[in-house]
Amino acid sequence: MIHFSPTDLQAMALSARVAFTATLVSIPFGFAVSYVLVFSPLPGKTLLNGLVSLPLVLPPVVVGYLLLLSLGNHGWLGEWLADMGIHIIFTWKAAVIASMVIGFPLLVRSISIGMEDIDDRLIQASCTLGARWYDTLFTVILPLSARAIVAGATLMFARSLGEFGATIVLAGNIPGVTQTIPLAIFDYTSTPGGDRMALGLCLVSIGLALTVLVFNEGLIKRFRRGAHR
Repeated sequence: MIHFSPTDLQAMALSARVAFTATLVSIPFGFAVSYVLVFSPLPGKTLLNGLVSLPLVLPPVVVGYLLLLSLGNHGWLGEWLADMGIHIIFTWKAAVIASMVIGFPLLVRSISIGMEDIDDRLIQASCTLGARWYDTLFTVILPLSARAIVAGATLMFARSLGEFGATIVLAGNIPGVTQTIPLAIFDYTSTPGGDRMALGLCLVSIGLALTVLVFNEGLIKRFRRGAHR
């Protein structure tokens, strides 16, 4: 029987808090970027798509280091935030930002695929009936993208639960402050006799991931049943 320490429980709670916050904050931005990529006639969408997808191909440590350069005390954005009394580095907020950047491409890809599957005739009919672009957005595109938003949010949440590389660079590995489940596992694997506790946290991670995936499947089935009624 594995008994988790208070620090381990804090890491579990912080992982859920970071993943939930990162996903919730990212959804409006992910929807907006997806809308621009799919429906906007603006030039340069290929470049925007490449920039959004960049964290998928870059090592997470590189992403974390670039964020550290930007948000650090001497970074262009860090100095501006410091003047307003906002400190990001080595706080749980830094873990949220790292998870947002790493998981954002998954969110945008899922929503974009859902938007691309929307029948163009529905949008044309909306415009023909005199609806403005924001009416079409909220009455046609948003409802028909609901499943894609849920799927993307679930993927991002699961990815945020497992984020390690960017988090350890930007937020550090401070028990009770910024230590999430992956960081706690890293600590145990580096500690003699810590294999048992590392395995316990691995099982917790697997359980959380399976729970999220099952929850996602259940929501999608509900959306499908609602669409057929």
